[in-house]
Amino acid sequence: MAYKKTLTMGVLILLAVLAVAIAVPIATNNDNDNSLAPQVNQFFGRTVLDEVPLIDGHNDLPWNLYNYERNQINKFELNADLKAHPVWGPATNSHTDIPRLQAGKVGAQFWVAYVGCNNQYKDAVERTLEQIDVIKRMVRKYPQYMRYVTSTEGIMEAFREGKIGSLIAVEGGHSMDSRLAVLRMFYELGVRYMTLTHSCNTPWADASPIDDQPDATLRNVTGWGQNVLWEMNRLGMLIDVSHVSHGVMVEVLEHTKAPVIFSHSSSYSVFNHHRNVRDDVLKQLVQNNGIIMVNFYPGFVGGRSIDNVIEHLNYIKSVTGPNHIGLGGDFDGVTEVPNDLDDVSKYPDLFDMLAEGVYKNGTTFAPWTREELRKLAGENLLRVFRDVEGVRDSMVDVEPYEDLIPYQDFVDAGVAEQPCMSDLDIHKQ
Repeated sequence: MAYKKTLTMGVLILLAVLAVAIAVPIATNNDNDNSLAPQVNQFFGRTVLDEVPLIDGHNDLPWNLYNYERNQINKFELNADLKAHPVWGPATNSHTDIPRLQAGKVGAQFWVAYVGCNNQYKDAVERTLEQIDVIKRMVRKYPQYMRYVTSTEGIMEAFREGKIGSLIAVEGGHSMDSRLAVLRMFYELGVRYMTLTHSCNTPWADASPIDDQPDATLRNVTGWGQNVLWEMNRLGMLIDVSHVSHGVMVEVLEHTKAPVIFSHSSSYSVFNHHRNVRDDVLKQLVQNNGIIMVNFYPGFVGGRSIDNVIEHLNYIKSVTGPNHIGLGGDFDGVTEVPNDLDDVSKYPDLFDMLAEGVYKNGTTFAPWTREELRKLAGENLLRVFRDVEGVRDSMVDVEPYEDLIPYQDFVDAGVAEQPCMSDLDIHKQ
């Protein structure tokens, strides 16, 4: 019996020694193998989109509603996969539907009421009204997903309800037909920013293509055009200086009483294009406390990779700091989009890459912090919008600007003839 007990004890001791011998190298290997270690509190950039609303500055879906549906949307279904639609699916300028907006965690969107420059001096006002109408009807059709808003508080209320705060923008000063009364009516109808020009000059402001015309006569912002700025300040309408010439950017920043926005523009230093913004203007923008919302269009960012967009974001942040930058994808308004950033569902991927600090090509950059990403997503735009609302409130006793545009502005713009003396004499009589 004593022999059996001794043998049993020996076996147990041997087993214990073997267990320790096996366990030690395993533990050592685990200590050195970081791939097996649990990732604790790893930060994914997309998580900020659950904390603050992602506010995109420019989406041309309403323009496609006109192009493909003639604004007849009663039987058109936006809450569907439009990639499978027989008309919208093959279209290279279709990047938006409700499922993709939800996948992209879009918290608020400026929907653009755009009409072409070919409507200038003709039916631009009427056509713009039709686009404002279709935006309102679109939002009203999907109350479970969208909420029509006109203020910063409205954006936050929609975000708290889990809905897309939907705002109206007018792209191009030609839409107001050089009439301040029309500008005021746009505001009454819910328009909260107006781009001063599109690709065509107005009688009171130059568009960006003029910067590539060395022999052109620059007018920048005319004296009457300054009334447009101040009336927008008085109303509480954001001034958008995307699409305008360099001279207009500079003069607007000198004369405005409120911060301005670039709703969909990128950096000229990164890619030389007249639609992009030069460093001197970016520095003025900081003094103005405004914001530039970066465009994704390959023709403006200089390539078809998400890396190109990130390069613009990083460069602009290096000039302005993190407080003056946002996103304005220009989806549904362009026929080319970057790889990996090809529709409205891809914003979370962009934020993940910014937080990780690695380009698709494998090179690295300084990762964006959570605070910087919150500002990029929406906090910067909300600050600018609140400041514009504050200027509006401070001008409550200012009478509307009502000066009529001088006939000479049309002459100088090349769209009217200089009246002869006999015509002036008849007018006087």
